[in-house]
Amino acid sequence: MIDCPICPQNDASNKLLCVSPRASREPPAENATVVTSQKVCAGRADEYQRWQHRMNEAAREFDGFEGAEVYPPEAGGENEWVAVFRFAGIDHLTAWLDSGRRRELLDEGREFFEEPPTQEVLRGGTPAEQAPEVVTAVVSHEVKPGREEGFLRWQEKAIKAQAKSPGFMGSELFKPVEGVQEHWVVVFRFDSREHLDDWLASDVRRTLLEEGRTYFTSYDVRKVGSAFSGWFRFGEGKQDNAPPNWKQAMTVVLALYPTVMVLNLTEGRWLDGLGVPGYIGLFIGNVLSVSVLTWLLMPLVNKALAFWLVPGRASSYRVHLTGAAAVVLCYALFLAVFGLTTH
Repeated sequence: MIDCPICPQNDASNKLLCVSPRASREPPAENATVVTSQKVCAGRADEYQRWQHRMNEAAREFDGFEGAEVYPPEAGGENEWVAVFRFAGIDHLTAWLDSGRRRELLDEGREFFEEPPTQEVLRGGTPAEQAPEVVTAVVSHEVKPGREEGFLRWQEKAIKAQAKSPGFMGSELFKPVEGVQEHWVVVFRFDSREHLDDWLASDVRRTLLEEGRTYFTSYDVRKVGSAFSGWFRFGEGKQDNAPPNWKQAMTVVLALYPTVMVLNLTEGRWLDGLGVPGYIGLFIGNVLSVSVLTWLLMPLVNKALAFWLVPGRASSYRVHLTGAAAVVLCYALFLAVFGLTTH
């Protein structure tokens, strides 16, 4: 593990990361990611977020920085925040992790945490687009010395079983990084939290874990998800965090309402004229509307409202109010236009 003043070297953790469609024993080495989990003290969330923003800004100043994201706790879960930092290579990442500036910030942030944060360093990995409700788990394993080959065979067996589970979207294996990261880390995604929870609680997985104890002494599991996350990407190095859920919802409605209305007035009426059953017409309309949103409208809306959506830019109440007012004004405009059109 990294020699971190507040992260014990024997901690094992798991965090959010995009993954590839299949397991990989030899991930490419050009990317490097550190994923940190920290339990924030009750009532200190706002202070923590300000501190985390300073940490993100400090990381930007280092060579090879590619991006940082912060994920809040899941509803009803522990008050655990996850921060992800991505760099262009392991040398760039270790330079940041070992820097005096980072150590200073970690010392300042001690008071915000219930216990020392945990972290994992992942070298390589294949980027993947994340769908709106995807949930990801990262599991770290402390493999017994000399049992690495057996662990790999067991992991292959686990992946095959996992692939048969409903909602499974992909998995990737990360080997230890000599001198930096001691644990083996497995990352996997499901299309919903329900499907992920079903797999984690399944008898198949329970049996596999009993078998796997031959090869590893301990493992740790955590889950992270973010609503609409696949529709909010602002480019490498420009995103500290996903926008708050209320902003995401307002923005999606802003693009969704005119899309649905236009489709109803065009494609919907055309299908009705052809006598297409309503349930089929609804399916076709959903496919078209989601496609238009994902690949056309949402990128345009995100760019136009970046001053309001990107947390690093929306730093004042004036910006929050201005963006919200602009969205509401667009709502009113669309209602007026479609009100006149449909009449």
